[in-house]
Amino acid sequence: MIDKMLIRGAKVHNLKNIDVDIPLGKIVGIAGVSGSGKSSLALGVLYAEGSRRYLEALSTYTRRRMTQASRASVDEVLYVPAALALHQRPGVPGIRSTFGTGTELLNSLRLMYSRLASHRCPNGHYLAPSLLVAAGKELVCPACGVHFYAPSAEELAFNSQGACQKCGGTGMVHTVDMATLVPDESLTIDEGAVAPWNSLMWSLMTDICREMGVRTDVPFRELTEREKNIVFHGPAEKKHIFYHNKNTGQAGDLDFTYFNAVYTVENALSKVKDEKGMKRVEKFLKEDVCPDCHGTRLSSAARAPRLRGISLDEACTMSLTQLVEWVKSVPSGLPEEMRPMAESICEAFQSTAKRLMDLGLGYLTLDRSASTLSTGERQRMQLARAVRNRTTGVLYVLDEPSIGLHPSNIVGLTGVMHDLVADGNSVILVDHDTQILKEADWIVEMGPEAGAKGGYVIAQGAIPAIEANSASQIGPFLAGTAETKLRCCTEKETLFANGTIHLSTDSIHTVKPLEVDIPKGRLTVVTGVSGSGKTTMVLESLIPALEATIAGSALPAHIRTVSADGIAHVKLIDATPIGINVRSTVATYAGAHDELRKLC
Repeated sequence: MIDKMLIRGAKVHNLKNIDVDIPLGKIVGIAGVSGSGKSSLALGVLYAEGSRRYLEALSTYTRRRMTQASRASVDEVLYVPAALALHQRPGVPGIRSTFGTGTELLNSLRLMYSRLASHRCPNGHYLAPSLLVAAGKELVCPACGVHFYAPSAEELAFNSQGACQKCGGTGMVHTVDMATLVPDESLTIDEGAVAPWNSLMWSLMTDICREMGVRTDVPFRELTEREKNIVFHGPAEKKHIFYHNKNTGQAGDLDFTYFNAVYTVENALSKVKDEKGMKRVEKFLKEDVCPDCHGTRLSSAARAPRLRGISLDEACTMSLTQLVEWVKSVPSGLPEEMRPMAESICEAFQSTAKRLMDLGLGYLTLDRSASTLSTGERQRMQLARAVRNRTTGVLYVLDEPSIGLHPSNIVGLTGVMHDLVADGNSVILVDHDTQILKEADWIVEMGPEAGAKGGYVIAQGAIPAIEANSASQIGPFLAGTAETKLRCCTEKETLFANGTIHLSTDSIHTVKPLEVDIPKGRLTVVTGVSGSGKTTMVLESLIPALEATIAGSALPAHIRTVSADGIAHVKLIDATPIGINVRSTVATYAGAHDELRKLC
């Protein structure tokens, strides 16, 4: 019986023509210092060959629209199964992605509301749940006699037919930011006080404004409220003016319609066709919750069906933990003849939700924008989605899955890995965290150093063998015998001697209103379980607040106050992958080539 993968002559990146055997049906950890060749072995050899061979087994017709994988630089790889990889940093989803769409839980929920809900007739009357909906038959309202069809699951999707018409299913709309229209009220209109007229509209708006009865030669702050209202909201009246073009020197009589400052921006926004055009307009805009759908993304028709007394958008505002309990009681509240169908639909929802709950994501709501999720949350979503089908005979390659996870969240991750192996799969685990490496049945350690001095297998075996191997660098850390260097902490009395950064916020996402003091001139760590609000507090609150204060602009809506005397710059180094495109290298990204070109 074949019980291991055979790799011979692997030369991907910095791998030094290595030979290694990888057990099948086990959790195999690949350890080593950063740059030693762990990912090259796991992703560049095992995953690359596993996925390539699987694709090559498909028909030419099936493969014609697929990206063809190149052959790995290796002499021979034997007995590698079909492979799936879960990369260490999932991409940041777009504006239309939510926790519900990303996990596909919303698909099951929409099906529930389409098949099992009480539907509203065009005259506003609600009908009892009926099997006629699933059969695709016409419904007849017992109150008014009108004939209509219940909405399909597709008609309840905010990314399709169920989208709010005003916001297009995004839940947000661009509105004019009044504070940006006249940024400097000490200027006169003749001097360019009205910013949109300078960049988005002809300068003749100044002349027309003068004809509308507005003084254009006095500082904007001295204008009357009536004059300011004409500037911002004046009517679209046609005026006869004598216009002189300062650039060409040409002059003449013109009849032209007045575009107030607000309409100037709105008109420019309606004509935007590319990113360049949007950049000209976006500085005058702000995002607001859609007034029609109130951020739900759904049209009024999609919000109409009721199941157990609540609408689809209301169900999406419940936490996953609450929603799971709610779904459990759905079948019992329906007519007897509908319960088998209801149980089948609800079972599909519960099956998907269980894995997410096991991974500690029960606090999230289905309407939570996926772009606001932390790296750890997105990674666990990816993991749950990949393993939910309970496949067998698959090689799962997990590239540093512990990144972004709190130690308490690793328990759920290790549970998933053991479930995969129990289902007859193999798991390759690339990681540095000893807590998760200790779950491995077999360890392959790469090294001894990074780059050119790495790429060798310096130790391999079960964990006791690795701990006893003098050549192993990870062994002492697994055994708990490694010497650790502890940095001396600053005394409490002098912690804030260099000053304080104070932040006060209202509620946003999972973060409740908070007050926090951060010492200046110190190394401060923000910790907590994944999803507790670390990213929200730092990336969505502290940094935008500091940037606004430095720029002298208005604070974000959820920021009460921020004080940070002496802070002149904010530099963000986040978890976004640095790779830009195929032409990007370390030297180009870091700017080293700029200096080298000067020498040449």
